[in-house]
Amino acid sequence: MFITFEGIEAAGKSTLIAALNDDLRASGENVLVTREPGGTPFGYRIRQIWDDPASAIDPLAEALLMSADRAQHVATVIVPALRTGTMILCDRYFDATIAYQGFGRGLDIEMLIELSLLATSRITPDLTLLVDIPPELSLARVRARGDADRMDLEDLAFHGRVRTGYQELVKRYQRRFVVLDGTLPPAGVLAAAHEAIAARRPQAR
Repeated sequence: MFITFEGIEAAGKSTLIAALNDDLRASGENVLVTREPGGTPFGYRIRQIWDDPASAIDPLAEALLMSADRAQHVATVIVPALRTGTMILCDRYFDATIAYQGFGRGLDIEMLIELSLLATSRITPDLTLLVDIPPELSLARVRARGDADRMDLEDLAFHGRVRTGYQELVKRYQRRFVVLDGTLPPAGVLAAAHEAIAARRPQAR
């Protein structure tokens, strides 16, 4: 099962993924936790450039960087894991490019979708969990965290556009997305994620 996690900055994805990983492993599941960018040695180098607040990157270059990372990630991590029946928990995937570079930066949405399909060899997740929070809460959490990266430093309007982008993707891909309320305590978000995963397992159909 291939599960991706999306959301604006500081939505709580990392906390959720870590808790799910612990629970699933405890239940005997074979789990791979990975992320974009940075799920491969090549991707880690891209992430260093990506996160650096000093990096001034053109929006199209952002999309192409993410696509390069994603192509390598899919070929060397995602596909091998799928072949062995491993449950994959991936922090961001192609929806992030559409939300951030499409809705956030203003690049053409259909072009980004085609670029994403090319980079992924059309491999799509079985389930995408969108951890949704208001942009005001996102910025407050980023400030409290004190380790802002390049995307964290974007203004409220940008993060609002990205959130709107995710909401539009939920409408477009209703069968794949489940929206989780990221304003709930972590235990509540975790319980909702477990429920969504259980509902999508093959034996649940």
